[in-house]
Amino acid sequence: MKLVTSEYRTISRISGPLLFLERVRGGRVGEMADVRLRSGEIKKGQVLQLMEGTAVIQVLEGTAGIDAEDSSVYLSGEVAKTGLSMDMLGRTFNGIGEPIDGLPPVIPEMRLDINGLPINPVAREKPSHFIQTGISAIDGLNTLVRGQKLPIFSGSGLPANELALQILTQAQAPGSTGDEGEGRFSIVFGAMGITAREAMFFRKGFEESGAIGRTTTFINLADDPTIERLFTPRISLTMAEYLAFEKGHHVLVILTDMTNYADALREIGSAREEIPGRRGYPGYMYTDLATIYERAGRIKGKKGSITLIPILTMPEDDITHPVPDLSGYITEGQVVLNRQMHRKGIYPPIDVLPCLSRLMNLGIGSGKTREDHRGVADQLYAFYARGRDARKLIAIIGEEGLSGLDKKYLRFADEFEKRFVSQEGEDRSISRTLDIGWKLLSMIPKTEFTRIKEEFITGHYSRGD
Repeated sequence: MKLVTSEYRTISRISGPLLFLERVRGGRVGEMADVRLRSGEIKKGQVLQLMEGTAVIQVLEGTAGIDAEDSSVYLSGEVAKTGLSMDMLGRTFNGIGEPIDGLPPVIPEMRLDINGLPINPVAREKPSHFIQTGISAIDGLNTLVRGQKLPIFSGSGLPANELALQILTQAQAPGSTGDEGEGRFSIVFGAMGITAREAMFFRKGFEESGAIGRTTTFINLADDPTIERLFTPRISLTMAEYLAFEKGHHVLVILTDMTNYADALREIGSAREEIPGRRGYPGYMYTDLATIYERAGRIKGKKGSITLIPILTMPEDDITHPVPDLSGYITEGQVVLNRQMHRKGIYPPIDVLPCLSRLMNLGIGSGKTREDHRGVADQLYAFYARGRDARKLIAIIGEEGLSGLDKKYLRFADEFEKRFVSQEGEDRSISRTLDIGWKLLSMIPKTEFTRIKEEFITGHYSRGD
């Protein structure tokens, strides 16, 4: 039972989703509050700031209908917590953890603080297990490892949602089991500021793929209160921590769209009259994003893991925008979607050259993927970069001015995008991905190979032209 410790009728002003409460005694930052309207309606809130007896409270359902003179505020004495249970798998909730799938509320097994804590670096276990997404451009060249943080940088109109759904429904961690015991592979999906159409797209995709039974979904729609978007990723990660570190599951978390989250953070900062930083975002946004991203990983002595794929939209496709820029500093690489490739009909339109997985070497090789994996990836990168350079030369000297070898690289780049990167609706194993890579590499003479051991070239190279 929740204990109400303090009641106040001292609301001085309301600004956007915030209300300012005067003469507060003994409150604390993060404490939950109930705002009781004259009509009897109760809205949930949280203390954001305390300064000289004034409390700034963010109201989760918005401040519409709140009268400063006739409304009361009750401080609960508790931080924001959410109830957790294994029964939440297969269920859909709103951004603050309330069920929206028409089923009864979940009876919680435990309640945890949604803010959690970043994993202590000393307690972190080194990621070392490969996760197969079925996407060649990721598995082959930017491998995802259990416990990693690997964001997807998208742009307006690019198929980031389709790619997210494909990863969610295809992802598998070798060595994970399908029963209720330790090692089970589960999914947590958190959406912030998406449309009802997008929400239906994900829901339908989960149902058709059969993945819904191992997925917990938290959805904040575009017309839901903005303040709710600050809670959605934290509740999603709290559920993931429960599954991973209490139940021993391997959990894949996808959060979309982190740009909407950052915009909500900017809106709240403006209402609090904070001094803005780059492009109006709060100066503490780096720290705030880190409190989310750093909750992913593995813990020594725990069998579970949390792997995080945040998806964010780059305004005007600008990778130097504060949200992707800061996310890139915190996370361990990035997967970048390209508009020109999308226009050419390539799906997924992943531009592999600016992509990076800093933990790739920990999850590949003999006993994990294949012993030739690192060499194939490096050589594909090198040949594709040469092919892209050949495309630029055509604009200057024309294709007739290219040497015979440059024309081979040009053809390699085209075939690489068509046969390796593009894979509409196809779920590829890592072996299939590497075999396609070898077929493409065989388009180039052996004398050009500089990144693969001779023993692998002898075993896999075949004349490709």
